[in-house]
Amino acid sequence: MTAAYSRRISMTLALIAAMLCESCSRAPSFDIFGSFFPAWLLCLAAGVILTGAAHWLLLRARVPLAIPGLAYPSLTALITFALWLFFFQ
Repeated sequence: MTAAYSRRISMTLALIAAMLCESCSRAPSFDIFGSFFPAWLLCLAAGVILTGAAHWLLLRARVPLAIPGLAYPSLTALITFALWLFFFQ
C-alpha cells in the first residue's frame, strides 16, 4: 500500500466516524387538520404570501423592477429563510 492510499482510507474512515457521531434532532413539524407538515413548508408558504404583498406594495408605489423574474423568486427565498431563522434557530 502506498502512503496516499493509506491516507485516503484513514480520511474516509474518519469521515464515516464523524457522520455516525452526529445526532439528528426531530424535524419541526405542525399538525394541521390531522396531517403533519414540515416547518419549512409553512415558512415557504408565508414567504410566497409576503412576496405577493411586497409585489402589491411595489406596484402601488410605482417602483419598476429591472428583472422581476429574478427579483421575486429571490425575495421569496430571502423571506422564507428569514422566517425559518427567526422562528426555528
